[in-house]
Amino acid sequence: MKFVDEAKIYIEAGKGGNGACSFLRLKFMPLGGPDGGDGGDGGSVYLQADESINTLVDYRYIRTYRAENGEKGGSRDCTGKSGQDLFLRVPVGTIVYDDDTDELIVDLTMAGQVACVAKGGRHGVGNARFKSSVNRAPRRTIPGQEGEKRNLRLELKVLADVGLVGMPNAGKSTLISSMSSARPKVADYPFTTLYPYLGVVRVSHFRSFVIADLPGLIEGAAEGAGLGIRFLKHVARTRLLYHVVDVAPVDGSDPVENVKAISAELAKYSDDLMKKECWLVLNKVDLLMPEEAESKCRDIVKRLRWKGRVFIISGLARQGLDELAKETMHYLIDQGSAGEE
Repeated sequence: MKFVDEAKIYIEAGKGGNGACSFLRLKFMPLGGPDGGDGGDGGSVYLQADESINTLVDYRYIRTYRAENGEKGGSRDCTGKSGQDLFLRVPVGTIVYDDDTDELIVDLTMAGQVACVAKGGRHGVGNARFKSSVNRAPRRTIPGQEGEKRNLRLELKVLADVGLVGMPNAGKSTLISSMSSARPKVADYPFTTLYPYLGVVRVSHFRSFVIADLPGLIEGAAEGAGLGIRFLKHVARTRLLYHVVDVAPVDGSDPVENVKAISAELAKYSDDLMKKECWLVLNKVDLLMPEEAESKCRDIVKRLRWKGRVFIISGLARQGLDELAKETMHYLIDQGSAGEE
């Protein structure tokens, strides 16, 4: 199923039921007095984070959602039935904005988390509430209030432990398909990944982590070039980054300049991204002779003056992947973010 990470919807909470204006009329009580009951409350609209849902695709097709109205009050002090609340299920990691004001309403980061995004209207008041010693036949009622109405913007940010960054065709899709059971599209042209893929990497019994194959970056992404912000917003949720580098690009580009370009785009988008732990993953070494690959990787690290961890791998040949997975698991355990099955 295609990954849909943004949707706009209109929601409307239910209107409160009106209060009733009624007078008791019985055979032996001709002047029984006012007995109009209150109306029912309008239903509210809630969003609930559900881990069984992965996309916002359903909200692309149905964009309007309304909760039930409260019923009108009845005679003999009968209160109207309240409207049923409406619960909309969204993926874990959904951020909800008011589309008109751009106000952040809620960030649903935990499975089962529930947030009220539109409050139902308060019930109306019947005339029985207004009777008194000086006003024995009140005809006054209060109508129910309107429910809240909102235009919402739903954005889904991938919740993964590890995110892959790098130029298009750096081999990120091949890497995630080799490390996990995810099957992203793999081809010999850039931008084969147009939306994020998640994969679970099982390191040992009861030990695993989630890795995200994210769309490739190009220069100017922070300003919206290429897949731009659509990619960068997903990186913000990851705990560790793999900067995947093609050591022998077919277009003849310099791997060092490619790394610098991607790092610059991350810095433009958010200073927090530059503070994240990032490991340099030198990929596609199987395309070079062993001596040439070693020399090439050493030169890249030296020219970058890279201070972090460096891994030399081949995603296609599955070379060096076990060590990468184990070291990642150790890091996540130390950071208190490792997953247990």
